[in-house]
Amino acid sequence: MYRDGRGLPPAAGEAVRWLHLAADQGDALAQLDLGLMFAEGRTGVTADPVTAHLWLALAAARLTGGEGARAVAARDAVAAGMTSSQRADAERRTRAWRPVTER
Repeated sequence: MYRDGRGLPPAAGEAVRWLHLAADQGDALAQLDLGLMFAEGRTGVTADPVTAHLWLALAAARLTGGEGARAVAARDAVAAGMTSSQRADAERRTRAWRPVTER
């Protein structure tokens, strides 16, 4: 709603905040959206391939069908532009990630 201005004025910071809350709790669609935002550096975030890869990898592991394929393709595209050190960091962060309810 905040990202697209549906029912509320667009507010990039609020969109990111709400997506982050949902992604942190394990919502795969929020993880996909957040990963795409970090991959492209849009809607209130700075491009960050390591963070993008983290969220896209988590989404790819949970989503199926077209959304799952979209997450896999985006994750792989981000990984192609990363250094080996960045990929290792992203993979370490992905393995260590736990939903907020488990922390």
